[in-house]
Amino acid sequence: MRNKFGKLVIGAWLLFGYWCLVFGILSGCQIKEAAKSKEPETIPVRVLRVKLKDIHNLLEYAGDIKAQEEVLIFPKVSGKLIEKVKHDGESVNKGAPIAYIDRDEVGLTFEKAPVESSLSGVVGRVYVDIGANVNPQTPVALVVDMRKVKIDLDIPQNYIPKVSLGQEAKIYVDAYPEKEFIGTITKISPVLDLSTRSAPVEILINNSEQQLKSGMFAKVKLIIEEQKNAPVILKEAIIGKEPDTYVYVIENEKAFLRKIKLGLREGPYFAVDEGLKEGDAVVIMGQQRLRDASLVSVEERSQE
Repeated sequence: MRNKFGKLVIGAWLLFGYWCLVFGILSGCQIKEAAKSKEPETIPVRVLRVKLKDIHNLLEYAGDIKAQEEVLIFPKVSGKLIEKVKHDGESVNKGAPIAYIDRDEVGLTFEKAPVESSLSGVVGRVYVDIGANVNPQTPVALVVDMRKVKIDLDIPQNYIPKVSLGQEAKIYVDAYPEKEFIGTITKISPVLDLSTRSAPVEILINNSEQQLKSGMFAKVKLIIEEQKNAPVILKEAIIGKEPDTYVYVIENEKAFLRKIKLGLREGPYFAVDEGLKEGDAVVIMGQQRLRDASLVSVEERSQE
C-alpha cells in the first residue's frame, strides 16, 4: 500500500515539474516576443541630396515669328508684267529689279520699266504672274530681311515693372525641339492697350543661320527673377504650406524634421532661402510615416 502511495506522489511531482517546464518555456517566448515588439521600427524612405542650381521665375507666352524688316514692293507705273527677274527664296539687293513691266502707253517708245526692291533681303513671295496687269497700288512681291527676326508680345500691366530693355528671352520652335534661341527685349510701348491693360513688347532674335522663318509659331520664356547657385529641392519633399514649410533631413540613419524658407519656384524645383545646404539628404518619399528622430533605411535617388 505504501509503495502504491509513493508511486502516486512521485507521479504527481513529475507531472507538476512537466507543466512548470512547459509554462516556463511559454513565458520565456512571450517575454522575447514582447521585447521584440518594443524594438523601434525602421521606416524605408527615399532621399535626394540638395544641389545648387540657377532657378528662375518665368513668364511664358506664345507668339509668331516675323522678319525684323519686311516690305511689300509696288510698281511705279501701270502696265503688263512681262518678266520676272527674282523668284521666291532668292536674295535681292536694295534697288535691284524683281520684275519688269511693259508700260504699254500710247505715244511712248517701248522700254520695259523695272519693279525695284526697296530693301536688301530675300524675296518671300512674288504675288503676280507674267501677263498680269498691274498699277502702283498692286503689290508685286514681298521682300524680307531674315538676318534678325522679331516676336511681338502683350505683357499684362502687373508684370511691366519686371520687364526692361535688354532683358533676355528664351525662344523655342517645333521645327528645332532640342534648340533654345536667345532673344532680347528691344521695345516696350509706353502706352497700354486699354482693352487688355497690357503693353506691346518687341523681342529681337539674331537669325544669322536663318533657321527661324517668318510665320513660325514660337514659345517664349521671359526671365523676370533669378537666383543663382541656390540650394534646390523637389516639390515632393515639402511638408506644410508657407510660411510653415518643413522637410525631413537624414542624419545618422534618423529623420529629423526641419523648418525651411522657400524662394523661387521653377517647374518641380523650389529654391531654399533658409534651412538647407548643399549635400543635405532630404526625404522625398515615405515621409508620411515619419516622426522626428525616426529610424530609417535609406534609398538614395541619383541626381537628375
